[in-house]
Order: sequence, then structure tokens, then C-alpha cells
Amino acid sequence: MSATHIDRYCVIGAGAAGLTAAKNLLEYGIPVDVIERASDVGGTWNLDCPTSAAYPSIHLITSKPFIRYTDFPIPDEYPTYLGQRHIMSYLRAYADHFGVRAHIEFDSSVESVHRVDGGPEWIVRILTPEGVSERRYGGVVIANGHNWSPRQPHLPGVFDGLSMHSAEYRGPEALRGKRVLVIGAGTSGCDIAVESCQTAAAETFLSVRRGNYIWPKYMFGLPTDAYYELILKSRMPRPLVRAFGKPLLRMNSAGNPARYGLPRPRHKLLEEHFVMNSTLLYHLGHGEIGVKPEPTRLCGDRVRFADGSTEKIDVIVYATGYRQAEFPFIDRKYLNWTDGPIPELHLHAFHPEYDNLFVIGYFQTSTGTWPIMDYQSQIMARYLYLRRIDPQRVARFRQAKANPIHGAKLNGGIDFYRSERHWLQVEHVSYRERLRKLAAQLAVDPPSAVQPG
Repeated sequence: MSATHIDRYCVIGAGAAGLTAAKNLLEYGIPVDVIERASDVGGTWNLDCPTSAAYPSIHLITSKPFIRYTDFPIPDEYPTYLGQRHIMSYLRAYADHFGVRAHIEFDSSVESVHRVDGGPEWIVRILTPEGVSERRYGGVVIANGHNWSPRQPHLPGVFDGLSMHSAEYRGPEALRGKRVLVIGAGTSGCDIAVESCQTAAAETFLSVRRGNYIWPKYMFGLPTDAYYELILKSRMPRPLVRAFGKPLLRMNSAGNPARYGLPRPRHKLLEEHFVMNSTLLYHLGHGEIGVKPEPTRLCGDRVRFADGSTEKIDVIVYATGYRQAEFPFIDRKYLNWTDGPIPELHLHAFHPEYDNLFVIGYFQTSTGTWPIMDYQSQIMARYLYLRRIDPQRVARFRQAKANPIHGAKLNGGIDFYRSERHWLQVEHVSYRERLRKLAAQLAVDPPSAVQPG
């Protein structure tokens, strides 16, 4: 027998997406239960969360003005780029200020979600410290993130040393005195390679399958994303952006990455998720990181590479990203999933048919995800509230989401490089502005403001 909670929504996850989803629902008088598997908020930024990919020295690649929620400033004394402890402090403060923490069930996880036969509600099966319970909810918000299921290539052969995915990396201690190979040159791989060569390893190698543009975190003394935002907002033609962008990038970094042994990018500027690291080229130039091509075979205590060379390796760190289409607790049939790699949801968040199932935070940008999650949540909460008090006002939005805009339609004219990591990629300035305008169109005074905790 299922416990009845049809007056409330089940929010899955208390990370950055789940917190703003719950806050906005509560603001519009919609009760919530937030189910969180860890014992604290933060999701992937919480080191104690089983699916966390963070480590103590990690920092955001987005600066303060572009990462903050829309109605909760980041303290002035915090650094320009928040580190893990500042991120956790900010998310905890947000949860406490808006009274969200009181609605979170910690140390609990969602095992399954399915729709009631012949009815609009959802049955959610939850594993709690007291055991398994089934509850009938009036709606569900999936906000468990998409960078939690590591993607790791299979290499032939056997490796005698220590292997880990970057999601398991918790600091340089495991690398100390070792010969380290980092596979993958995204932001995480570059950060780990730099930390390895600075503090731990006897020798560090970075395996690079294809070239990237390496962006510094500051340009002319200002955060790089401030320039990036300005350029995208100007709607300057892309060929012109690229014509000025490449020399500007080289001027503000250590020059052409190819001079340091990195392969030349095969894609155009802006067509790849940002790789931001201000010190990688410095350490390459000092011989503290060696560049290797793609590995082809594991040979006991050695690794063979595509150029035929081998290196003695003690530790392999796979910085090879995450699977972008993992929803283990809900059947694909409930997510408007046809033959594409990801669900066909309006603006990656709103189900075309169901008015009580939402996915918050299921997108990829080069910068500034939290305010976008906030706008998604504002639209969700206002839509649900207006459906009750003024259904005519939301008829246009309901019609729009029935014919979802998703995928390449949200790329802002940028032809992103074809890879799994870009399945959810959006051009964030135009996407954020679309959401902001939609939230403004649905603006309505809440029945009672959320009281700070």
C-alpha cells in the first residue's frame, strides 16, 4: 500500500538543481519532499556524496557574477572562482535561507518512479534508513544531475597499477611518487594533470586524443567569461568572433598550444565545451607534463600509445567524462524518449504531455549553470501555480511545450563538435535569455513568500 502524498512534489536530489527547484515550488505554495542520498546538500560538490565528482582543490570555471542564483548573491569576500568549500558554503546558505533544508530527507535514495495506472500521480519507491517505502506523489522533479555516471573506455590488455576515473579522484595523495597518466584533456583532466605535476607525481603524462583550445581563467585582468558573455550578447557574426578570438586567446595565454606538443584542434573556435586552465601550458613548457597520444594497449606496468611509444605507468586517471543519458530509476517511456540519444523535452526541462513531471538541470553549457536552473524552476513553479488560478494564462506555454524545442535548436547557431558530451550542449546566453523571458511572462505574485530559515 502506497502512502499518499498527492498534495506534494517529490524532488529527486538536493544538489544545485534540486535546491532551486524546491525553493521555487515552496515559494508558490507547492509542498515538496526532497530525496537526497547523502547526509548534506550539494550533490556532486559534496565530497561525501556517493556520486560526487569533486575533490578539495577543485574550482569552478565560472566566475561569481555568472554562477549565482538569481536572488541570492555570493558574498563579496568569496574568491572570483569558487572552490569546493565555498561552493558548499553557498549552497548550504541558500538551502537554509529559503527554508529548504527542513524539507530534505537525507540518507535516502529513489529506487523507482512509475506513473499510476489510469491516473496522473506517480508512485515513488524510496530507500530510507528505516527501510523501503512507496509513496504516491502529485508530481516529480528529476534533479539528480547528469555528470555522475563515469564513462570509461575499454583498453585491451592488463594494467598492474592503480586505475581510477576522475570522479573517484580526491586529491594528489594517491599519486605521490608515482608515474601518472591522465587520459583526457578536458578541464578536469588538465586540472588533475597540473595538480599531479605540482604536488605529487614523479612524472606526469597527459594523453590527448584530439586538440582543444585552452582558455585562461583571466583575460586582461578580468574573468574570461565576462568577455565571452559580452561577445555572445553582441550577436557578432561567428566568423568575425573566430577571426578576433584566436589571436586574442593566444595573446592572453602562453601562445599556440601546438608549440607545447598538443594536437591542433580539428573543430572551430566555440564549437567545443570550454577547457579552462591558466597553468597547463606553463607546466608543459617547463617539461613537467609530457604529452602522449591516445593509449592503445595496457601492458602490465606499461602503456602503449597510438604512436607506438610506451611508458612505464603506476597510476592511470581516466578523465573521460560521463554518460549523458542515465535515468536508472525511471523508464524511458515516461520521458518522451524516442529514437534519439536524449529525451525530447521542451527546453530540456518540460515534458510535452505530462504537467507534473519536470527535469531540472539537464543541460550542458560553457558557463553559468545555476542561474539557468533557477529560471527553469521559476517557470515550473509559476506554471503549476497559474494552472490552478488562471489556466488561460498558461495555455500558450502548454501548447509550446507540446511541440518541444530541444537539441540542436538551442545551439545559438553554433555547430557543436559531434560527441556525447555535447548531446545536452546549449549556447547559454540565448538559452538563458529565452528562459528569463518565459519566466517573466509567467510572473505572478506568490501566495506567500518563502520565509528565510
